[in-house]
Amino acid sequence: MARWWRSRSGAARAAAPADDGAPVLVGDTWMDARGHARATWRQMAGATWRRRIGTIGRGVRRAGGWIAGVEVRGEQRRGISSVPWNQGGPVGGSSMSTELALRLAPVYAAGRILASNLAAAPLRQYRQLGDAMQQLPLSSLFVQPSVQGVTHDWIWRCVASMAYRGNAIGYITSTDYYEYPTGVEWLNPDWVSVEDQLPSGPGSFTDPIWRVLGEVVPAENLVHIPWFTLPGRVWGLSPIGAFATTVRTGLAAQDYTEQWFQSGGVPPGTFKNTSQTVNQDDAATIKARLVEAIRSRQPVVYGKDWDYNAITIPAHEAKFVETMRLTATQIAVIFGVPPEMVGGETGGSMSYSSPEQREIELVQFSLLPWMTKLEAHFSSLLPRGQVVKFDADSLIRVDALTRWGIYERARLIGGMNIDEIRQREDLAPLPDGKGQDYTALPILTNTQVTLPTIRSDHPDRLRLVHREGAEKHG
Repeated sequence: MARWWRSRSGAARAAAPADDGAPVLVGDTWMDARGHARATWRQMAGATWRRRIGTIGRGVRRAGGWIAGVEVRGEQRRGISSVPWNQGGPVGGSSMSTELALRLAPVYAAGRILASNLAAAPLRQYRQLGDAMQQLPLSSLFVQPSVQGVTHDWIWRCVASMAYRGNAIGYITSTDYYEYPTGVEWLNPDWVSVEDQLPSGPGSFTDPIWRVLGEVVPAENLVHIPWFTLPGRVWGLSPIGAFATTVRTGLAAQDYTEQWFQSGGVPPGTFKNTSQTVNQDDAATIKARLVEAIRSRQPVVYGKDWDYNAITIPAHEAKFVETMRLTATQIAVIFGVPPEMVGGETGGSMSYSSPEQREIELVQFSLLPWMTKLEAHFSSLLPRGQVVKFDADSLIRVDALTRWGIYERARLIGGMNIDEIRQREDLAPLPDGKGQDYTALPILTNTQVTLPTIRSDHPDRLRLVHREGAEKHG
C-alpha cells in the first residue's frame, strides 16, 4: 500500500509543475501538484462526490429536457419542431476570397470585360522628338514579358489582379545591359506584404518595406500598380474585401435561388377529397401515385370527390430576379463597367443609338482610366523619353462605309497617308514609296476648299450647310 501511494504521488508530481498549487484529481482523490492531500478526508470526499453528482445532474437534466421536448445546449433552449435551425448560412464576419467571389456571375463578368478589352488593345511604343512622336518597335519587355503565355496573357493577369485584389505586383526577372526590365512576372498578392503605416523612416509611405513570402525585397526589384489608393498608403484597396457584404449578398441570393428551384420552393399543389376524410396511410399512397404521375408527365385522372389545386409562385414575386439584378448593378458601379453588360440595369431609360456608340462609351468611361494608369506605369520601365500607349481606336469596330469615310477625311486633311490607311486594312504599302505623302489633298491639287458652316433655324438644333459654289472634298 505504501509503495502504491509513493508511485501515485510520484506520478502526480511528474504530471504538474512544482510551482503549481492547483488541485489534481488522482483516481478519486483530490491532491495538490506535489502529491499531498489538499485537505481533510471530508473535503476530499465532498469534492469527489460533487464532481460525481454534477455529472449525474447534467445527465438527468439532458434526459429531462429530452422527455419534455426541449433540447438543452448551454444557455440556449430551442423547441424541437420543424424549424430548420441549421439553415441560413454564416452570419457576417466570414472572409471573402477571390475564388469564392468569382462564383458570382457579375463579379466574373466585370473582371472579364476589363481584362479582355485591355489585353486586346494593341500596345504602341513611341519616342518623343520635340513636339513630334516617333513610333518605335516594341521593346523586349512587351514582346515576351513572361515565361508563361504571350503579351495578351501578361496584360490580362495584370488587370485581373488589379480588378479583384486592388494591386498588381510584378517581380523583375531579367534586365538588359542598362538595367531596364526585360521580364516581369506578376505575383500572387497573397505572397506579398508591405509596411507603409509608420509616420516616417523605413516602413512609412515614403520608404515602404516590401516582403515576398516573408523575405524583404528591395523596391527596385518590384513593379507595383495599385488600382484605388488612399492618401498615405502604398497598398491599394481591394474591391472584393471592401465590398464583401455586397458580394456575399449576391452569393446568398444565388445559392437560395438554386435551392428554391431544386426543392421546388413550395409544394406543387393540394389534392383534397371533398366527401370524406382520408387517413394518413391512404394519403401517403395517394400522394405517391400523384407524384409519380406528375414526374412522368402523365395526366392526372380523379373522380368528382377529388379537388386538385396547383400552387405556383412567380419568380418575380419571390424577389429573386430583383435581388440579383440589384447586386449586379452595384458590382458594375464598383468596377466601373456598364451595368447592362453584367446583368444589371441603368438608372434611367438610357438607350444606345448604335453598337458603335455603345463601344465608344465603354472605352471612354470604363477602359480609358485603366489605360492611362497602365500606360504611366509601363512607360516608367522604359528609357527616358519613351512611352507606350494603347490603341483605343482599335476597340471600336464600325461598318465598312463609316470606316472608309473616316480614312477619306483623314487623307483629305493630311492626318494619314495612304500606306497607313492600307496598313489598317492589312494591305501592302504602295510600291516605290508612293503612299508616304502626308500633304493635304487641297494643297496637293491646288484646290480651294470652303469648310461648311453651322446653321440652324431652330435654337436647339444645329446642322452643317455647304455654301453654294464651294468645292466639296470628302
